[in-house]
Amino acid sequence: MEAFSDGVFAVIITIMVLEMKAPNGASLSALRPVLPDFLTYILSFIYIGIYWNNHHHLMQAAQQVSGGILWANLHLLFWLSLFPFVTAWVGQSDFAPWPVALYGTVMLFAGTAYFILTQSLIARHGKGSTLAASIGEDKKGRLSLAVYAVGIPLAFVHPRIACACYAGVAVMWLIPDPRIEKALDP
Repeated sequence: MEAFSDGVFAVIITIMVLEMKAPNGASLSALRPVLPDFLTYILSFIYIGIYWNNHHHLMQAAQQVSGGILWANLHLLFWLSLFPFVTAWVGQSDFAPWPVALYGTVMLFAGTAYFILTQSLIARHGKGSTLAASIGEDKKGRLSLAVYAVGIPLAFVHPRIACACYAGVAVMWLIPDPRIEKALDP
């Protein structure tokens, strides 16, 4: 499961970078029109990196998987696979309301899918497992979902502030979550 997921993460990043187009012209001013694409790419790349990092730690703590866990993982990968599409749309639209709202929606569903995956793993391993103890109440995960939920309607009023909300969640997750590493250290 981990190797397959790693491959999907790599493909997602590859597709995102291939969606970026080189600027027309050879001067620095030629970069201006592609700046929204580049900024959105950076944010999405960071998000994919965050998901990859946390997924890796989650799989290190998992002792076993079931069919339900495999489907929960595939559910997560589905939402993550939409990142190249929404990333391109936000960048090409210069942060227009609908693309920014859909970007937040994809992030909300990816976050929800990750939550479902963690809960599926906890159910398989038991409430007293190292995995369950390391995930705990997952306050940061729940806060992330709340911020996405606020950002989506905000995109129709102030799309750039909605993007700032999404970026704020990424900043919150930039430092890898140490709970699982601490729980696995002997």
